[in-house]
Amino acid sequence: MGMTMTQKILAKHAGLETVVPGQLIRAKLDMVLGNDITSPVAINEFEKSGFDSVFDRTKISLVMDHFTPNKDIKAAKQCQQCRNFADKYDILNYYDVGNVGIEHALLPEKGLVVPSDCVIGADSHTCTYGALGAFSTGVGSTDMAAGMATGEAWFKVPTAIKFNLTGKLGKWVSGKDVILHIIGMIGVDGALYQSMEFTGEGLKSLSMDDRLCMANMAIEAGAKNGIFEVDEVTLAYVKGRTDRQFEVMKADPDAEYSRVIDIDLSEIRPTVSFPHLPENTKTIDEIAKMDKIKIDQVVIGSCTNGRYSDLETAAKVVKGKKVAKGVRAIVIPATQQIYLDALKNGLLETFIEAGMVVSAPTCGPCLGGHMGILAPGERAVSTTNRNFVGRMGDTTSEVYLASPAIAAASALTGYISDVQE
Repeated sequence: MGMTMTQKILAKHAGLETVVPGQLIRAKLDMVLGNDITSPVAINEFEKSGFDSVFDRTKISLVMDHFTPNKDIKAAKQCQQCRNFADKYDILNYYDVGNVGIEHALLPEKGLVVPSDCVIGADSHTCTYGALGAFSTGVGSTDMAAGMATGEAWFKVPTAIKFNLTGKLGKWVSGKDVILHIIGMIGVDGALYQSMEFTGEGLKSLSMDDRLCMANMAIEAGAKNGIFEVDEVTLAYVKGRTDRQFEVMKADPDAEYSRVIDIDLSEIRPTVSFPHLPENTKTIDEIAKMDKIKIDQVVIGSCTNGRYSDLETAAKVVKGKKVAKGVRAIVIPATQQIYLDALKNGLLETFIEAGMVVSAPTCGPCLGGHMGILAPGERAVSTTNRNFVGRMGDTTSEVYLASPAIAAASALTGYISDVQE
């Protein structure tokens, strides 16, 4: 029986010729990731277990992104603990204020993950790196601690759903719309502990930023991981970011899938996820027939949609215009480099002139952390990845998930809107 992309990567890292769904394996790791919330827990477990060394100082990344710049004393202590651990074990990839970025945007940008890698991270959106053709998945802080010490983790080999993409995205339609469409179709548990594997001619229509966004939200369909077939777009992105050698893993022609879903990208419309689950989706055309949904805040950023192309799209929508009265519009570049590029190319000036505020790279309001908490009854359109009850603030507030284009357009009108040209 043939193997899927994910199964091939896991077999290689487990030192096995083949694996089958449901098999328990121990696999060697290429990267172990933690942030300022999850790393302190892992460090406590690491020390409690009596470990006194890490398996490879170059294969651990500690990224201070959730509550940074520190929002309070507790956040400062968490970062201090991570900083001390990184200093003690000479961790090469430690990122703090001044050279930081949102972890799942930063690691690809830095070339720290390449095709066919096996990556774990103590953050559920670690599945982002599947966009590069890697197996990557979120784990608990205890597994992170064991990974830092041993360089290994255990997995149950997942089955897979194959998404066969055809066609080409329309104007103002992005990877965010595609993944929201898919989650709306299969549900938040539609890929439970399965691999979402993306392939087909339609890949040519998807930029690396589109793919990173889609892989990022695989977890919102319950998936173990999301992974894209490696093509010229992938290789062009990786080239120049790393000198590491890697092998490209492609699914066998006779690989078995639990199901195959065909997606014609040309039929995808701008899509918005309504409260309080990502599967609660409506197209912008359906929304246009509803009463206007007034909003109080717009957030453009996060590990899902804070990359340069996301900011560029938003800037095109708002250039020369003003944010609607009563709307707080927050833009958060995902990394220092993205911030710098947006500064050099005039995007930040466009945002500020439109009445928006630009933050330093941080997860910020996505998880209800800081930099944009919602008050009772308030509504936000956000390019983030989750809209659970109380996700961005008060439990009576509401979060509508959307693409940067729709978020920017909504900021201008004060209600959920399509781009007006």
